[in-house]
Amino acid sequence: MSEQRFGEFVVVRRGGDGDGGSDGHVAELVLDRPKAMNAVSSEMARSLGAACDALAADPSVRVTVLTSSNDRAFCVGADLKERNSFTDAELVRQRPTARAAYTGVLELPMPTVAAVHGYALGGGFELALACDVIVADATAVVGLPEVSVGVIPGGGGTQLLPRRVGAARAAELVFTARRVEASEARELGLVDLLEEDARTAALDLAGRIAANSPVGLRAAKRAMRLGQGLDLRAGLEVEDAAWRSVAFSGDRAEGVAAFNEKRKPNWPGE
Repeated sequence: MSEQRFGEFVVVRRGGDGDGGSDGHVAELVLDRPKAMNAVSSEMARSLGAACDALAADPSVRVTVLTSSNDRAFCVGADLKERNSFTDAELVRQRPTARAAYTGVLELPMPTVAAVHGYALGGGFELALACDVIVADATAVVGLPEVSVGVIPGGGGTQLLPRRVGAARAAELVFTARRVEASEARELGLVDLLEEDARTAALDLAGRIAANSPVGLRAAKRAMRLGQGLDLRAGLEVEDAAWRSVAFSGDRAEGVAAFNEKRKPNWPGE
């Protein structure tokens, strides 16, 4: 297994156990500030943004799994102790750094899976919401409590949560700032899968995804993301553009050949 550290608080691992035999094509993006339950400080935000930039530029990564090294929390959101020390001017200057961390995860071009164990609150839940699939276990507690401390979800929560669960449900959750435990979170669609071990299940899912065409996976994600919010006719045009981007690719030729020859494809990734 290879490991690359970005600053003190973020690690990217490749080729670990439980990656579904994906031959190193699954990257595990680890939030690694356990003493602070992964509270997102300015330094951690910079590191997360840098790690996402590196992953986005690596065509060999077919799936990214976002995990935590802490046994009690996925991420408890913004570092409020640090925020408490900021002047107004410092808070303004820090905003682009914070945004880059959340948009870095959101804009990763490959499929992404969040593995939620323990608390995923505020910005922590927003990092999970930025992923395509959220896998949780029975310890998970999620929520967007920002209005209880005088702000709003600022890492994408006001936009991502309504797209996931609908406007009225999102409004109730944001306005009450309540925490939601695992079973209810699954019922409400706040998480997608409830498993015994979130990390193991997320890595296994990632391995199954990574067995497919990397060109196809990225194009399918692009089509689904760009098509959100469009009317059907416009959405179908987005889909057609994504289809054209893969229809004459090496992956398409290899996939069709492998199907007809009844063998496992060897994806060229182009």
